[in-house]
Amino acid sequence: MSLLDPEVEGGAIEALYARGVTDGLPVVPPTRERVARAVAACGRARDAVIALVPPNYGPATVEKIAVNAVMAGCRPEYLPVVIAAVEAVCDEAFDLHGVSATTNAPAPLVVVNGPVRAALDINCGAGVFGPGWRANATIGRALRLVCVNVGGATPGVVSMSTLAHPGRYTYCIGEYEEASPWESLCVEHGFAPGRNTVAVLAADAPLGVYDHQSRTPEDLLATIAASLAVVSHHKMTHWGDTLLVLSPEHARIIGDAGWKKADARRWLWERLQRPVRELVPGKDGGEGLPEHVLRKFNDPATETTLIPKFRAPENLKLVVAGGTAGRFSAIVPGWTFSKASALVFRPIHTP
Repeated sequence: MSLLDPEVEGGAIEALYARGVTDGLPVVPPTRERVARAVAACGRARDAVIALVPPNYGPATVEKIAVNAVMAGCRPEYLPVVIAAVEAVCDEAFDLHGVSATTNAPAPLVVVNGPVRAALDINCGAGVFGPGWRANATIGRALRLVCVNVGGATPGVVSMSTLAHPGRYTYCIGEYEEASPWESLCVEHGFAPGRNTVAVLAADAPLGVYDHQSRTPEDLLATIAASLAVVSHHKMTHWGDTLLVLSPEHARIIGDAGWKKADARRWLWERLQRPVRELVPGKDGGEGLPEHVLRKFNDPATETTLIPKFRAPENLKLVVAGGTAGRFSAIVPGWTFSKASALVFRPIHTP
């Protein structure tokens, strides 16, 4: 019988599910031939170790990454992007150990920049967070499978997220650089224009922000600020890196008025500050400032010192993506615990 015989393929899919190495959806059986094609496409030695993947710190060799990429449905030419994403999430600044073990819900979100977006048909436009593009779906899925099968983040065993979210199946977008009035995310963070990169963020699900009427930066950003104010909960403070995904129409409202990214960030950060007296636990809601912060003030109930929602303006990361019609944007909250998981970049190395 041929390996492509439906009965053989079906049996392999069931066997892989029974071994606990899938995400619950059917996978492509990783035959030696399929894996070898993927390894060849990245131009790197199959036994080269890219990273040690927390929480088990399993060695992610090129071949092991290729196995998971094949199972996810990746085409061979996608492997360099997956490798860069694996390298990025294993950076200590991302804190994959914490992300994998937390009871919170974050999933690694991959943002792709550079010409590779067009070469691989990575969706940057309409429906950017949704289905329909093989590259987005399988690159994000491959990264997640590596986290589980190499890093040991098995759902319900090590990964104990109370709720999780659909991004734990796959979470990958491209930035719509051509529709942006500003420099791209990667150029803003020091990469040369035209460089292929990935950025990874430990991220919650997108929160949609609708604003069809605003025509000035101040009006639009006021809408966005009100939505940012409820990230985690309405009295959370000192939040870390968070992605603000602006649709092209919303981005133009800000950019055409001459505002830079830094201007928008500063406006939002200054708007998102509240006095201590409004952040006392039990006042208008059970949560509030932690005890070690409250101890700094003689009378928190009357204290007027302003506390910011985000640690610094630079924690608000602006990206342009989505369809060119429709005044919709999205907030993608990052993950913050005892320390903040940071947005991490890696260049994509192609043969």
